[in-house]
Order: sequence, then C-alpha cells, then structure tokens
Amino acid sequence: MNPTALPRLGSAGGRWIVLATVLGSSVASLDATVVNIALPRIGAALDTDVAGLQWTLNGYTLTLASFILLGGSFGDRFGRRKVFVAGAVGFAVASLLCGAAVNIEMLVAARVLQGVAGAMLTPGSLALISASIDNRDQGAAIGLWSGFSGVAGALGPFLGGWLIEVAGWRSIFFLNVPLVAIVVLVSLRHVPESRDPKAAARLDLPGALVVAAALGALTLGLIDELPFLVGAGGVLLAVFVLIEMRSDHPLVPPALFASRVFTVANLVTLAVYAALGGVFFLLVLELQIVAGYSPLLAGLATLPVTLLMLALSAPSGRWAQRHGPRLPMTFGPLLAAGGLILLQRVGPGASYPLDVLPGVLVFGLGLSVLVAPLTGAVLGAVPASEAGIASGVNNAVARTAQLLAVAALPGLVGISGALDDPAVFDSGFGIAMWICAGLLLTGAALAGVLLRPPRRAPEPARVDCLPQCGVGGPAVAPARAAQ
Repeated sequence: MNPTALPRLGSAGGRWIVLATVLGSSVASLDATVVNIALPRIGAALDTDVAGLQWTLNGYTLTLASFILLGGSFGDRFGRRKVFVAGAVGFAVASLLCGAAVNIEMLVAARVLQGVAGAMLTPGSLALISASIDNRDQGAAIGLWSGFSGVAGALGPFLGGWLIEVAGWRSIFFLNVPLVAIVVLVSLRHVPESRDPKAAARLDLPGALVVAAALGALTLGLIDELPFLVGAGGVLLAVFVLIEMRSDHPLVPPALFASRVFTVANLVTLAVYAALGGVFFLLVLELQIVAGYSPLLAGLATLPVTLLMLALSAPSGRWAQRHGPRLPMTFGPLLAAGGLILLQRVGPGASYPLDVLPGVLVFGLGLSVLVAPLTGAVLGAVPASEAGIASGVNNAVARTAQLLAVAALPGLVGISGALDDPAVFDSGFGIAMWICAGLLLTGAALAGVLLRPPRRAPEPARVDCLPQCGVGGPAVAPARAAQ
C-alpha cells in the first residue's frame, strides 16, 4: 500500500478503523473482566469447585499468553487484517461454545479455544492502527484507542454484573457474538490490509509449542498440586530459552534483554502482575461468597480502580517522561501493597464505604502511579523499530504472571475446595492478600535497586497503551531510558 494513501484520523475511513480496532480489543478485555464477576454463578450452575474456576480463567489466559507473540507474527507475515478478522470470528465461535457449556470440562475447553482466538485478535488491534492511519495522526489515533478501551474497561464490571443478574452468566459470552459481527463487517469493509515486508520468512513454531507446553504443565501442576509437573514445566521453560537463543527467527529476541531497563521492567511486571492476577481473581469471589454482594455490586466495587487509572495514568506517564520511571515504579507498588493491607477488612457483612472502598482507592492509586511509567520504561528501553515486539513480550510476561498466580494461590492458602465454606474462604483470602502485597513489595524493591536515574534529557514522547490488567487506561511512553 502507498503510505501517502493512508487515511487521516478525521476522515470517514480513519474513524471506521478506530471503531473496528477499539471494539475488537474491547471484546477481548471485557471478557476477562466480566468472567471474573461471573465465577460464583458459574461454580454453582456447573457444580464445580475453586479448581474448576481457576481453569475457567486460566484456560483462556494459558493459550493467550502462549500464542500472543505468534499471533502478532502471523499478522505481520500473512496480513494483519486477515489475522485480526480470523481471530474475531474464532472468538465469537468459542464464546458460543462457552455460553452453551453443559459442564465445567466443556467450558474450560471452549475457554482454551477462546484464548487461541484472542492471541490472534489482541495484537492486531494496535498494529492495524499503526499500519493503517496516516503517520501525522497515529499519536492521536492511539490515544483514542487507549481512551475508548479504558472506557470499555470501566463499563465492563457494571454491564457484566447487570447482565449476570438479569439474564444469567451465559449471557456474558453470547454478548460477544453481535459485537464481533460488527468488528468483522467494519474490518472487511473499511480496514485496509497490511503486512510487514521485513517479517521473518519462518515462524518460531517450536518455541511457541514448547512455551505452551511449559505453561500448561506449570498451570496443571500448581492447580492440582503435582510437583513433578511443576518441575517439568520449569525444565520446558529452560528448553524454550535455549530454543530462543539458538533461533535465527526467535519468538522472544534475546537481544532485547541486553537492555538493563527492559530486563528490570519485565521482572517488575512479573512480580506486580502476579499480584494483580491474584487480587482480581479472589476479591470478587470474597465479595460474593463471604460479604454477600450481588454480581452487580461486586463488579461495581472495583470500578474506582479503572476510573483512577483513566484519570491519572497520563499525568503519571508525563511525570515519568520528565523524571524517569524509577520513582513511580518504586512508589506505585508500595502504595498498591498498602491498599491490599486495607482490604484485609473485607469479610462477612463488609460495609462498602468503610471496609472495601478505602483499600480499593489506595490500590487503584498505586496502579495509577505505576502502570504508565512501567509501560513507558519497556517501550523506551528499545529502539522505536522494536517497540512492537517489546510491548508484545511485556504483555506476554504480564499474562503469564497472572496465569501462574491464579493457578498457585488457592492451593497455597487452602481454599481450593472452599466455595461452599465462607469462613475458610475468608481466612484464605486474608493470607492471599498478604502474599500479593509481598509480590508488590518485591516489584518495588526491584525497581528501586536496579533502575538507574535518567542520565540525559528526554526526547519527545509517543502515546501507547498496554491494557494488561484488564482495566485499560492510557499510558505515555517516555524517551529512550538509560540502558
């Protein structure tokens, strides 16, 4: 395609491209948000325990984390619009299967398929904007994508909780079908096809399959408390590293980790997003099983987190652009950990204003301080030409951290079979929040000790976003950080 022919953002074509990409990414992120809220109803309807609910979340996250980088490579090589549309169609089909599930095994299998489709759909949304909108308007287009995705994340808990109460948990999956139909129709009619002429001639299929097997073994081993599978998963991860180091077309280029900032930012991501995975999984269960909240109220309980991120992420990113990411990446996790300590007050008959809201507000403030500078540190640590793969690697690290936390925490705190025992669940929830606070403190220590202050004045920023924790929100990428 002739670059000069790319549509401007203010044109009809530009607006259609933003609509398709925003709606496509929102469908995938909303699904994660709403399924969390529906877990108690799913457990009761399909007669499953906490392990079944873990697999309901992790079946999706497992394949999404395993194949999201491969999905981006597919788009670059075979056509971004083609892969984006195929992912959307697959997501709709898998959603229908989820909604029709008659037992937990069928639901988990459908969620696995949904994750594969999500790995094709998710990386394509931002790539299509970058490839299809005139260069002069790309910053504004990505800002719109970021902002509207954040609004979708804010509406998700409310709409999801309302749908679950009015139409049942199956409706949250069936809702995806008409939304995806709009995405497909708009994409085919208004989004131009694009490819990366410099894409690798071959795909790293061995690396993708080995990392999927590794994460699958780790997830199964942690949920079912099978140490030999956990060990096998660790060995397979080591094999994956060897494959990437020897490949001439690696899924995860080892050269990225030559940057100290990139390496530290991903270590912080691993610790912080493990905590987020545990919090967002267990808090909505605690509110419904122990505190007696309805799905709608449980969904609304975490809404302040999203609103704070929408309001404060951009200012936080701008501050980090001027002063470097070290301070917000240290202080943000400390503040979020304080919020989790306050959430220890949640229990039977918990008052929202007195027992839930203070912890949620402090936790949300911590994330608002942290997420934009963290994203900016990742993107600022590599050349602009490698920003796509860098953000993809960081996204995969975040998903993997959430996957392993959801798999490990219930067994560690003794609530694997406690859906029908509020007292046991409440005790385990308190322990889990301490563990998650410890993970956040680990992230703060890594940033505080290993990140260096910036050595030179920043260059002009570009806008970007990584809605990794399911709540969206804008982030501003700072200049290239000191390596």
